Amino acid sequence: MRNINFVLTRWIEKVILVLFSFSSLAGSIYAQQDTSNIRFEISFPSELQKQSITGRIFLIIATKDGTEPRLQMRSDPVLFGIDINQLKPDVTVEINNNCPGSPVKSLRNLPAGNYYVQAVLNIYTEFHRSDGHTIWAHMDQWEGQKFYKSPGNLISDPIKISIEPGVSNFYKLSLTKVIPQIELPQNTPYVKYIKIKSELLSKFWGHSFYLGATILLPKGYDTHPDVYYPVEYIQGHFSLNPVNGFSTENSPESEEDRQRRLRNYDETGYEYYQAWKSENFPRMILVTFQHPTPYYDDSYAVNSANNGPYGDAIMTELIPYIEKSFRIISKSYARAVTGGSTGGWETLALQIYYPDFFGGAWVFYPDPIDFKQYGVVNIYDDDNAFFLKSTWGTMERPMYRTTTGQIIQTIRETSYSESVLGSKDRSGEQLAIWDATYGPVGEDGYPKPLWNPVTGKIDHTVSIYMRDHGYDLRYYLESNWSSLGSKLKGRLHFYCGDMDNLFLNLAVYRMEDFLKATKDPHYDGYFEYGRPLKGHGWHPMKNYELDQMIGQYILNNTPKDELPVKWMYK
Repeated sequence: MRNINFVLTRWIEKVILVLFSFSSLAGSIYAQQDTSNIRFEISFPSELQKQSITGRIFLIIATKDGTEPRLQMRSDPVLFGIDINQLKPDVTVEINNNCPGSPVKSLRNLPAGNYYVQAVLNIYTEFHRSDGHTIWAHMDQWEGQKFYKSPGNLISDPIKISIEPGVSNFYKLSLTKVIPQIELPQNTPYVKYIKIKSELLSKFWGHSFYLGATILLPKGYDTHPDVYYPVEYIQGHFSLNPVNGFSTENSPESEEDRQRRLRNYDETGYEYYQAWKSENFPRMILVTFQHPTPYYDDSYAVNSANNGPYGDAIMTELIPYIEKSFRIISKSYARAVTGGSTGGWETLALQIYYPDFFGGAWVFYPDPIDFKQYGVVNIYDDDNAFFLKSTWGTMERPMYRTTTGQIIQTIRETSYSESVLGSKDRSGEQLAIWDATYGPVGEDGYPKPLWNPVTGKIDHTVSIYMRDHGYDLRYYLESNWSSLGSKLKGRLHFYCGDMDNLFLNLAVYRMEDFLKATKDPHYDGYFEYGRPLKGHGWHPMKNYELDQMIGQYILNNTPKDELPVKWMYK
């Protein structure tokens, strides 16, 4: 769960609103005739950059003023993208009616009206990997694979344009600015930040790679120098924010945030701080990881053919560094792992891949943990991810829905949208990282797609690779229960809404069917579902209540010769 999961909850709400606006906009657009012949010429000056650049140029079109179009990426912009290969300074690239866009597929379909436009150049790095492949992809600059605010990327000044029916429109945009470096947060008495070079990842990628962590220390850490503490390792998307929004200041909140918080049973960062420092609260250390890859803001915390040895790097480089730097009880019973969505999948994977290391997992609304329910697709038996065949034709498969069942984007539309953001699985988005994490390397060195991004035809050699390499977590557990069962007994706890917006509850149901039928031993964990109409991000407790639950769990599993514990002080 955790702060990143609450960020996710807010994110999914925004995505739903954005997709609704996209659908509405697209619906009005496709009913119209071509409005005009529109084209943009984009270049960067030699005074700014003397070297040629390989990457992807984006044209971002927004309807709202006051904020740069690139900073409206989670609201309502239309996006067009095109790859560039060794583009020289002062040489123009044209984005015209033939360039792919999302959600508007062509510039010719833009309705007449006023817009605000901006160009962004996402710069790629050439990687000479240790597996013999050379690829170009965006090197994360500690921004979490957000091209529109990645330090070093080039941007133009926004301009206002006016589109009129039947009129040819031509505009020039110059990429004259460089996005500045991100100011990393400073340590506080409670919150500490670390960033280390990973030798394993640097060797794989042929480039310096880094791992990081944000540490939340308990009350009294400095005044109890002889005390060692249990630890929660919290999985989720890239973020430099304090764990759970932890804040010693009671900042004002908007009515929108307040309503969201009440709806999701959340608490403010200040409310969390108040509980964190209260009496009779378990004194633990909380850790969130930073491990972006060239394909996503998060590596899924496992080794993979495309991402490299992230699992080994986290387990043998990052965690040992953390446990040597802070007074952590370096024993299995004192290590809990938790997270939601992407972090939920990671939480389960870490617990079952390293059953002797972690002492318990709290898995919230995880990404598909059974690939017979890859959302609504069975990647082993289905032939096509986009369409479901019926007696009289085909029906489109959904990707996102509202909690009341309204479909707001299909898998086909999602695949197309990601193709606009980046070719060769370089969109930095969900389907791309699933390919990059679970799948094999293609002949060109990029991830081999699970399905054809144009037709949706599933490549079953890829799905079998995913299964046989352990990424279908239900299949992995079922295949290895005789050796894993005794190590996981009582350690698996699952939570998911009954109307998860990405249909992730369907795979959780299948995992429940398997685990509840286990014998010798029985898994002895539990599943809890939010009902009715609970979507992605649902959780049944506040952050501090989860801490209290985990603290009690660790206390109950503490060896008798280590009692009474020193970390349960006031």
